Order: sequence, then C-alpha cells, then structure tokens
Amino acid sequence: MTNPITNLQARFFQELKSSIPPYASLVDEIAELLQVSMDSAYRRIRGEKLLDFDELKIICQRFNISVDRFFSATSNAILFHGSLNTYDENAFGRWMEDVLAQLNLVNSFSHKHVYFLVKDMPPFHHYYHPLLAGFKFFFWKKSILYYENLKNEKFSASKNYFAPYQDLTQKILRVYNKVPTSEIWNEEGLNTTLRQIEVYHEMGLIDTSDTTLQLYQCVLEVIDHLEKMAETGRKSMLGHPPSEESAEYRLYLNEIVLGDNTFMAEIGENKITYLNHSVLYFVGSTDQRFNEGMFKNLENLMKKSTLISGTGEKERKQFFNKLRKKVQAKAALVQSEV
Repeated sequence: MTNPITNLQARFFQELKSSIPPYASLVDEIAELLQVSMDSAYRRIRGEKLLDFDELKIICQRFNISVDRFFSATSNAILFHGSLNTYDENAFGRWMEDVLAQLNLVNSFSHKHVYFLVKDMPPFHHYYHPLLAGFKFFFWKKSILYYENLKNEKFSASKNYFAPYQDLTQKILRVYNKVPTSEIWNEEGLNTTLRQIEVYHEMGLIDTSDTTLQLYQCVLEVIDHLEKMAETGRKSMLGHPPSEESAEYRLYLNEIVLGDNTFMAEIGENKITYLNHSVLYFVGSTDQRFNEGMFKNLENLMKKSTLISGTGEKERKQFFNKLRKKVQAKAALVQSEV
C-alpha cells in the first residue's frame, strides 16, 4: 500500500525543485544543507527516507517556504511571506537588497516574465534619474520608514541622497532590464509621485522652489524615456538605446481599472504574486490556486486594455502627452509663486 506521508514528502521536494533556478541541483543543495551523502539526499527526495522535524525546519528556512499548504490543500487559506519595517537605520538598505534578491531570483530562470498593475509608477523607473531617485529615497525614509535623523531635515538637491544606494540601484536596474515585463497603466500612475513632490513643497520640506522644479523636470525626462521604451518595445537605461540584453517591454493602457501595485512574476513553470502593504513593502505567495486566479485576472485586464508599446502610435502619443501636461501644470503653479 502506498504511504501517504511518503507521497507527501515526494511532492514537497517536487515543488521545491520547481522553485529553484534551473542551473541549481536539488540533490546537491539538500546534501550540503543537511550534511548527508548524495545517496541519502536522493532517498529523501524520492520519499524513501522520511525527513525528521529538524531537517524539515532547515529546508523550509533555507528556501523560505512553508509546509502549511501541503497539509491544507482543501482549505481556503493562502500563505504569504514578506518583511516588515524594523525601524532601524539599515531598514531601507535591507529593503533595496531584498528587491535585488527577488529580481535576481526571477532573472535566474530561462522562462520569466513580470507583470505590474500600476498604481504608482514602479520604483525601478524612479531609479533612472539620480535626483528623482534621491527624492524618493528621502521621502520613503522620512515619511514611511520614519528615520529619526531625517526628522527635521529638508530635501535638497545639493545633498546626494542617491549616493549611498547608487551601486545597489544600478544592479537593480541592470537585472530589471533583463526581465521581460508587462505593465498596465492609466493616467493616475504618476499621481502618487507628483503628490509627494507637491506636498513636500507646500510643507516647506523641499529647500527651494528651484529644487521642486528640478524634480518635476526629472519626472518629465523619465516620461520621455518610458515613451521611448514603449516605442521600441524594449527596455533601456535613461539616455541610451536598447542593448542586446534589453528585455521586452509591454505597456498597456487601461482607462477603467485603477491599479494597486500588484506585482506578479512567472518563473519557469511557477508564479509568484507580490501584494503591496505598508506603502513600501510587499508580501509574496507561491500558492498555486491563488496565483492562477491572479494571473487570469491580469490576463483579462490586458485583454480589456490597449497595447501601446511597439504599436498604437496615436494612443501612445496621446497617453504620454497627458502625463506631461500633468507635470507641466504642477510646475507652472510653482513657477507662479517665484
């Protein structure tokens, strides 16, 4: 008679195998992790030797997975993993490193694709311009992560808030530009960033009106760059044409549904969905049923949207011109104060 526990363990390893990069050897990983022979690792993977609780804990911690879903296949529970703000001086750096780690994981698979249901312009696009990236870093650290050392500080173009994270940012952009991406936008996609600049200006948290105008100019330059990527249908760095490594870039316009910053990644035969929480953070789930439902929803949204990358020149120009007018209107208000 088939042992259901043995079958469960074999299925556990099968799903684990599908979630690690194709170049990685599961048996090598398990043998090294549990400090057992290759043969002993094989027997555990095939379900011939049962894992003990300590071994199961070690594996789950190493691969950041939960066994709960294997024991509750018929329940409505959906399992997520993620991080929370630790309210210390290294919180933002760790957040950046986690973003890079997740992108590296996605990029490690031969079949990969990222989908973004845009509420706020994806963080990667802010990184194209050092001054705009510096402002977003300052805003996130001061108003979201509550860095005490920024409590009484104003944003200034003369202070390079971008510098401490420049290397990390460039690494993130290089990996991001290698991953094929589909983004679902509407005209509201710039509102959050524009509102952050506007509120900081009104509160006197930006040192001069000239700095505020520089930030709006940065947003305009990023819009120009996004339009070029949409026109070519490929990613690139600001001010540069696509390279041989540049991935596909699909931009959809949906004028009905407001985005919520849902981020989904296809990795091999599996999917991961990341949901936004606490403004800056995400929780992720590899739950198969949940991901299939989320993917079907994204597919339906894309079918009801207009593809404006690589095609739809008229709609593309109209969309980006509307974005520019939003920024220009904000800048004009600041100029009228000078």
